[in-house]
Amino acid sequence: MIPDPKEPAERPKVLVVLHQETSTPGRVGQELLRRGFALDIRRPRFGDLLPETLAGHAGVVVFGGPMSANDTDAFIARETDWLDVPLREEKPFLGICLGAQMLARNLGARVYGHDDGLVEIGYYDLEATEAGRQLLPKWPGKVYQWHREGFDLPAGAELLATGDTYPNQAIRVGPCAYGIQFHPELTYQMMVRWTTRGAPRMALPGARNRRDHFAGRFAFDPAVKAWLDAFLDRWIGRADTCTSAQSAPQMTQAAE
Repeated sequence: MIPDPKEPAERPKVLVVLHQETSTPGRVGQELLRRGFALDIRRPRFGDLLPETLAGHAGVVVFGGPMSANDTDAFIARETDWLDVPLREEKPFLGICLGAQMLARNLGARVYGHDDGLVEIGYYDLEATEAGRQLLPKWPGKVYQWHREGFDLPAGAELLATGDTYPNQAIRVGPCAYGIQFHPELTYQMMVRWTTRGAPRMALPGARNRRDHFAGRFAFDPAVKAWLDAFLDRWIGRADTCTSAQSAPQMTQAAE
C-alpha cells in the first residue's frame, strides 16, 4: 500500500514547547498545520524530554507561560540550556514571550522587570526598526502582550521592533532564530481564558482593563494576523518546500 503523503507521520515536524497542562499553540499552531507541518508538542515542565538534535524537525517554537526565565526550577535551566541545540544547528527557532526571554538568557542577556513595576497586559504600541522593516515591510502598530518582564538585547542580536515600556520587543539572532515579546498566537478563546483566569493581573500597574482587551482585538488583530502570515512565510515557509526535517514519530495535538 502506498502511504498517503499527507499523513501526519510523513509531514515535516515543528517542535512545539508548552509550559502549562492546558496550553495550546493557538493560531501559530493553526497556521503551521495549514502550511502542512505536523506538531510535535512537548511539555518539559511535566517530564517530556527535548531532543538532542533537531535533525528530525523543521523548526521549533517555544511559547510563554506564567513562570519567569529567572526561576530556579530545574526545567527552566534545562530548557534554557537546551536552546543551544537550535542555535548550534541553525534550525528555525521562534521564542514567544517566555521563549524569547529564555533565548536572551541563553545568550547571556539580563531578564528583568520594569523599575516602576509596570507590566504589559493588553494591547500596546509596537514600532519596527529599520532592520525589522527590511525583514518585513508591514508590522502591526499595536500587539497583544501578557508579561511583567523584559530582556536586554543580547550581544550579536539584531533589534527588529521596539516598544515604550519594554523596548526590546522583537530580535533576530543569526540567520533564523527570533524572539518576540508579544503574542500573535492569541485566539479569541485564549483571550477569554487568559483574562478570566488571570483577572488579578489586570490590576497591576500599566495593565489594560478587560474590556479594552476585547475592543483591542476587534481593532488590531487583523494587522497582527497579517504580520504572522508574512512572518511564518519568511521564517519557515511551507512543508511541501521544506527539506530540512526527516520523518519520525511524533506526538500531535490540535491547535486551539
